[in-house]
Amino acid sequence: LSPGREVGRSWRGRDRACRGSCFPAPNITCKNFSGNETHFTGNEVGFYKPISCRNVNGYSYKVAVALSLFLGWLGADRFYLGYPALGLLKFCTVGFCGIGSLIDFVLISMQIVGPSDGSSYIIDYYGTRLTRLSITNETFRKTQLYP
Repeated sequence: LSPGREVGRSWRGRDRACRGSCFPAPNITCKNFSGNETHFTGNEVGFYKPISCRNVNGYSYKVAVALSLFLGWLGADRFYLGYPALGLLKFCTVGFCGIGSLIDFVLISMQIVGPSDGSSYIIDYYGTRLTRLSITNETFRKTQLYP
């Protein structure tokens, strides 16, 4: 998807995904399973890809990281994310003597700890969103050739 292209707005069923139009780069030739070749100029739709939406409820990633960095020893990051018990524990122990604040900063920065309601952070479109990748039996692995 390029910034100039707009994603479709029709939602499909319960999976909360929309159909996004994917435009191959100019001068790309693709061959389908039947052996038919298609040459793309960059102006036609090559295929449609389901793009899942993210459920956000107003928790900003930048604010969470800033609170964790500067006020993490007071538990402000955990209060902000909706974990009042852990926030109070960090406040009473001064961030577990600093070690807990450092661990929480790493966990929030890596987006392992998120909002307590299960929603996603609000992150800029081209921001620092991390996506967990999984390897299954269907994953294609290209062997690396050494010189």
